[in-house]
Amino acid sequence: MTTIPGFPFPYFEVQFNKQGNAADENEVNQALKSISQGAFTDLFIVSHGWNNDMDDARKLYKNLFDCVDKELDAGDVPNLGSRKFAVLGILWPSKKFAEEDLIPSGAAGINSAVTVQFIQKQLDNLKGVFDKSDADATIELAKKLVPQLENSPKAQREFADLIRSLPKRGAEHSDDASDRFFTLDGAEVMKRLSNPAFAPPSHAKPAGGAAASIGSPIGGPHGPAGGAAGLGSFFSGIKSAARNLLNYTTYYQMKERAGIVGQLGVNALLRKIQAQAGGIKLHLIGHSFGGRLVTAAAFGPENQQPLKVNTMTLLQAAFSHNGFAQKFDGNHDGFFRKVVSEHRVSGPIVITCTENDKAVGIAYPLASLISGQNASAIGDKNDPFGGIGRNGAQKTPEASDGKLLTIGGSYQFQSGKLHNLNADQIIKGHSDICHNEVAYAILNAVAKT
Repeated sequence: MTTIPGFPFPYFEVQFNKQGNAADENEVNQALKSISQGAFTDLFIVSHGWNNDMDDARKLYKNLFDCVDKELDAGDVPNLGSRKFAVLGILWPSKKFAEEDLIPSGAAGINSAVTVQFIQKQLDNLKGVFDKSDADATIELAKKLVPQLENSPKAQREFADLIRSLPKRGAEHSDDASDRFFTLDGAEVMKRLSNPAFAPPSHAKPAGGAAASIGSPIGGPHGPAGGAAGLGSFFSGIKSAARNLLNYTTYYQMKERAGIVGQLGVNALLRKIQAQAGGIKLHLIGHSFGGRLVTAAAFGPENQQPLKVNTMTLLQAAFSHNGFAQKFDGNHDGFFRKVVSEHRVSGPIVITCTENDKAVGIAYPLASLISGQNASAIGDKNDPFGGIGRNGAQKTPEASDGKLLTIGGSYQFQSGKLHNLNADQIIKGHSDICHNEVAYAILNAVAKT
């Protein structure tokens, strides 16, 4: 059994592969046995996001639960003294990008164009990311087309079709324009993605006073400085379209994979835990794409009775702010609407959101381009495309807006309701989630169960 030195609670861990299957059944059996025999009243299930390797994920889990332990020891949340807690860490396949790919526009600076060499390097960085068996060979074919993109509509169409063939399809939805991404003509996709896309506006200017881009491959470790990485572009033109295409395709792959791991693998594991551990309470916590993973776990397979989840906390989650919505465009419910409408989480759902999170705008300016809209400075709660970690749950009747409170503040959490907690004063970047105030909110939700 994997242990994390100094972890403040009994800790168990299960790794999943790209298909959503447990990587090691012995690991699963050990976790099931220990949890069922541990007489635990409550189990936290926590998932990391994209761009975390295993060491990063474990460090994140320890730092977060050090804060939880501190709040429990302080007694800041009453009526939890008799609870016995354990933590189940979920690990799923992710790729850590080089640091130069995590700054705005990657290797292409603000005063330079996106070059052939930059696009080809991006393609090399994406080897090993996609599920398709011949994905790396497909990437090599796409690399050969890059020098022709500027002047050949035929090459543009072929490039788009090759890149769009990389991810396994299955998580298409109108809330992020992925339904249109695969059906548009390849040349039209490139044309739309050749327009400039900008990060959502914020009230505070980033360092240097420039507008914040969400550029380059999927963003990652954004600490207290709020590093501006993610998806997007200051630039326009066909080579910029190629980069935008790679970024959006990578986003879609991670979205689809997080959904499969959560909906199939984690959901099945939690069913086994509930069957063997009696009345243990389950508390889901997901960061970034891990927010989508744990939401998918609560959603579960369509052909099974819903899993009984007690609380869910989404920390800077990277999926659509319409994910829980009711008829967000007049016709469509959000992808995870049933989690709310069918009460698949019996207690409160807590959502941290802040404009300080530049990376959580993942794909949404690009989704606007794909849909044919003007993508200049989009992404706030009034726009069709935006991230839940920036804006909270939108067009969701069960959701209410509040703030992430300081220790001792009074939360009015309600079972079956979603609580958007504006965290501008506390969370300063995408992965800046390990705060006592965050732990205090999580425990206040737990105390309602």
